[in-house]
Amino acid sequence: MTVEHLLKPSTLPYQLPDFAAIKVADFPPAFELALAEHDAEITAIATNEDAPTWENTIEALERAGLSLNRVAAVFFNLQGTDSSPEMDEIAATIAPKLSAHSDAIFHNAALFARIEAVEAPADEESQRLLSHTKRAFRRRGAALNADGKARLSTINQRLSALSEQFGRNLLQDTRDLAVNFEESELAGFSEARISAAADYAAAVGTEGYVVPLELPTVQSEQAVLTESASRAKLYEASQKRGASLNKDVLLETVRLRAERATLLGYDTHADYVIEEETADDVAAVRALLYDLAPAASANAKAEYKLSAEEAEEHGQKVGAADWSFWEAKVRARDYALDETELRNYFPLNQVLRDGVFFAANRLYGITVEPRPDLRGYAEGVDVWEVLDSDGSGIGLILTDYYGRPSKRGGAWMSSFVDQSELLGTKPVVVNVMGITKPTTGEALLSLDEVTTIFHEFGHGLHGLLSKVRYPSFSGTSVPRDYVEFPSQINENWAFDPAVVRNYARHVDTGDIIPDSLLEAVEASRQFGQGFATSEYLAASIIDLAWHSLSTAEAAAVNDIDQFEADALAAAGLDVDNIAPRYRSTYFNHIFAGGYSAGYYSYLWAEALDADGFDWFREEGAAGSVASLDAARTAGQKFRDLVLSRGAASDYSNAFEELRGRSKDLGPLLRRRGLAGAI
Repeated sequence: MTVEHLLKPSTLPYQLPDFAAIKVADFPPAFELALAEHDAEITAIATNEDAPTWENTIEALERAGLSLNRVAAVFFNLQGTDSSPEMDEIAATIAPKLSAHSDAIFHNAALFARIEAVEAPADEESQRLLSHTKRAFRRRGAALNADGKARLSTINQRLSALSEQFGRNLLQDTRDLAVNFEESELAGFSEARISAAADYAAAVGTEGYVVPLELPTVQSEQAVLTESASRAKLYEASQKRGASLNKDVLLETVRLRAERATLLGYDTHADYVIEEETADDVAAVRALLYDLAPAASANAKAEYKLSAEEAEEHGQKVGAADWSFWEAKVRARDYALDETELRNYFPLNQVLRDGVFFAANRLYGITVEPRPDLRGYAEGVDVWEVLDSDGSGIGLILTDYYGRPSKRGGAWMSSFVDQSELLGTKPVVVNVMGITKPTTGEALLSLDEVTTIFHEFGHGLHGLLSKVRYPSFSGTSVPRDYVEFPSQINENWAFDPAVVRNYARHVDTGDIIPDSLLEAVEASRQFGQGFATSEYLAASIIDLAWHSLSTAEAAAVNDIDQFEADALAAAGLDVDNIAPRYRSTYFNHIFAGGYSAGYYSYLWAEALDADGFDWFREEGAAGSVASLDAARTAGQKFRDLVLSRGAASDYSNAFEELRGRSKDLGPLLRRRGLAGAI
């Protein structure tokens, strides 16, 4: 068996993996060969008899492990988007090996000594890379004694296995708990949506109509199902995920993270994580969350009262499963916003081509062209080439928007190839969502789905427009509380007048969305923010609570539900009928993703986003009076200072150079209806 097609750079444009040539059985031998190759490269660097230099040590490290990076990028992207029992078994085996391999590098005393002896060139990116590398080695245990290194490696391998197991368990429960309905229970669904539910039932081998579960607690279909019992079936199934399978996995993860933090000299895992973020410390994060919680909960209670009054007029009550349904009714009543009618203006391809791609061209001068000659990794995955204003190639983006049983929940951006001037590579990125595929035609998107497409493409732009020398600093390789800044900025363009009128055309008539609907969308924007902010803050507070435990405190926790309740009560966020956006047992971000002690980052980055988008308005690049020239000028500045720099420049300096000052929380508070909260 040859696996060269995984180990060596692909000969396809931009080194796009040759998915047609890849078989699942190729991955185990490819990983073994790639691990051995990387071991040899590290040994050669560490035992080099020449004096340590920038080129033979730091740049050599940046060049090492390319085969392993290729294999891992393909494998883990495919496992998330098109998993199978065989792939899950490989992941369970390889995850601890990869962890042990990484620890062996960071615990290599000879290698660490060479790094400590190196002097960096005077440019900012090189200086930052040396500081980053030294800090990474210390944070990964390079200064520990032999016993400490051995224990740390054992912890890391176990945590790697637990993370993979948590995600695998969640995917299994998400599949198993998909809700089976009779057609009579689906009142409120369009004919196309009912047909899609029948198709999904057939795809999973059952009769009737099946609605798959989405990642958050509240399911989007709860807003349209007219039967309270149907809404409750979805809501209750959602909160059962992981309750059995992930309880022990979660508790062991929390305890091992706490122990690892102590071993490395930190009070808690949160202290360990947030040291690397742009937030000053754990206290600053906690203050932001706790300061906003009372105002958010008060707003939510006021919103609930309006929904309850509307439901009462129809002889019904509002429980936790009903909130979004009656909120939609109030929005339609008070803002003349019919969300079902609104979907007709948002066909998927129009949103993508005439909205997302149009906005990127307007701001950054880039164009996105289809590449039907290039193959994605699954049916429905499209490949696009991104070209700069001079026609030169920037990279590729793959779009994978429709859900399928083999795909994990949520939406994300990832990469197959990272940009690097040192390596001579250009980016190949992927955007993934889980939109329900209609039986015929294309999907008509909700407001949230439109926003999410713009959001994930914002991450894509961060990867695509990267222009750095070192791969460690490429694209989205930045702190969690900064990585969401470009993506959340990009959300704003979804309903900017110049952009939305270019893509929002009625699916049947082709008519441009009327001003009355756009005005209703804008007027209703703050309505529902109490609920949205409360459920988000609740999840963030639970994340921070788990990861602020000492080793002894973590060992004493056994009741997950009680722990969550206590954490929310302490923050004043125990609001009736609102559950956290994610409960612990299905909180994929923090137990199977990279957001542990970092889920707060969406709000932290939104402060940058809200203030930053005010700058676009002030520059004449956004709003009703925006001009194309102003958009291009402002877009180029944002591209130069933020999108192109990855981690190669100081984040605070970049924002201050963009804005002319440090960030202001005022725009965020006004956007969320929380002015006066802090």
